Amino acid sequence: MTMNIITKDFYQRDDVVQVAKDLLGMYVVTNFDGQRTVGRIIETEAYRGPEDKACHAYNNRYTKRTSVMFEVGGVAYITLCYGIHHLFNVVTGFEGKPHAVLIRALTPVEGVDIMLARRGMSKVEPRLLAGPGSLSKAFGITTAYHGKTVLEETAPIYLAYGDPITPEDILASPRVGIDYAEEWVAMPWRFRVKS
Repeated sequence: MTMNIITKDFYQRDDVVQVAKDLLGMYVVTNFDGQRTVGRIIETEAYRGPEDKACHAYNNRYTKRTSVMFEVGGVAYITLCYGIHHLFNVVTGFEGKPHAVLIRALTPVEGVDIMLARRGMSKVEPRLLAGPGSLSKAFGITTAYHGKTVLEETAPIYLAYGDPITPEDILASPRVGIDYAEEWVAMPWRFRVKS
């Protein structure tokens, strides 16, 4: 399968909400030790620092972990949730503006046997790549790749162009697991491809 890597201009835009929508239909590609996996993005969430209270870099919080979010768009921001789930985000926007898009769900395209083995599953089920922790496990994504570029075909993780999803085929709803974010809880910044 020929893949055209997403270029920096795609990420280096100020509207992270639009980037989150535009990532639907694109592909995540990983290649670790010759084990290649490809999945089509079907769910994302936008995080817009510094004003977004659900964003790790809310109020320009700059730490060792969040420093990656302040870089120019096109790098991986990978966090560990509950000490076990690796969550894959891609940084967007311009240097100093901490925006990121969480990749929440994929559909399998290539390397399904690898995904199943990593997840300890015997057959393809919806839960294989549903949820950011599940997809990261299936794709071999860990915090070891935090801060790495996603702009090069030789990178272990990159994103590739797919078929854009039309606005009428996108469902928008509030983001998941951000009860602490006060008035930002209701922002409809979770985007899914209609099934």
